[in-house]
Amino acid sequence: MKVDYLTRSLMFVPAHSERLMDSAARVNADVLLLDIEDSVQPVQNKQIARDNILRYIAEGKFKNRVLFPRVNDRESGELLKDVYQLTVDGIKGFMYPKAKKGEDVYFFSKLLETIEYEKGFPVGTFKIIALIETASAVMNIQDICSTCPSRLIAVAFGCEDFVTNLGGKHDRDGQSIFTPRAMIAMGAKANGIIPIDTVHIKVHDLEDLEKNLILAKKLGFEGMLVLNPKELPLVHQYFSPSQEEIAWAREMLKLSDEAIASGKGVAVKNNKFIGPPMVKMAKDILNKVKKIEQQI
Repeated sequence: MKVDYLTRSLMFVPAHSERLMDSAARVNADVLLLDIEDSVQPVQNKQIARDNILRYIAEGKFKNRVLFPRVNDRESGELLKDVYQLTVDGIKGFMYPKAKKGEDVYFFSKLLETIEYEKGFPVGTFKIIALIETASAVMNIQDICSTCPSRLIAVAFGCEDFVTNLGGKHDRDGQSIFTPRAMIAMGAKANGIIPIDTVHIKVHDLEDLEKNLILAKKLGFEGMLVLNPKELPLVHQYFSPSQEEIAWAREMLKLSDEAIASGKGVAVKNNKFIGPPMVKMAKDILNKVKKIEQQI
């Protein structure tokens, strides 16, 4: 599904902390994941988190920001309170944790639909980003990505929960998570869904972050989950088109127009092969550039 906002960086913000909420209002993350789940403990703090989100929206502190609260899972006893209270103007959608199969996303979509209908929102107003955190979720990635094409906009990898569920080890070179990363990216792209890479847990090691960003881009990811604002410049750099990519895209569209004008759908000009896949990639690059320029 195409969205009209950027998804290069999705930063977690524990919503019960006013200090961190104030800080988040000042950073330039593309999406703020206002957390009500794992980082909000004990359970009494979850209502504080909900109240904070509603108050910050009402006071205009998150004006023009893309907000996706991370709700609690369906077995927590907190999910209905999360969603019913936070289906309000100013919220784009919700990050849904621990999605193990398509049925989980379908359930959450129907819950949103019921609340939208009751509150008078058009059906489909609130979108979903599903968190892929278990071995079964990785194995069911196609099912998850194809279940609700009108509401699911992205899937994001939660590597720490995945490795724990697997009983594996998060090794230094990332070998234990390479295969699930590739599967998630392919499953998402096969269904027109945005793939978002896992958090980089060594937040102060920017050299290691850059290494992971290079690999993430090669695998087809379009954004990354972020824990610390200091990661944002590198994340935005790698998930924004480079000057070389922009120049290539513009030249590709120019050469494509020339090939079409000469009656050729596929051609080789200036030692460059020109065909539909390259033209689509060029258009995608320039569309992303337009979104970035609109945000500045």
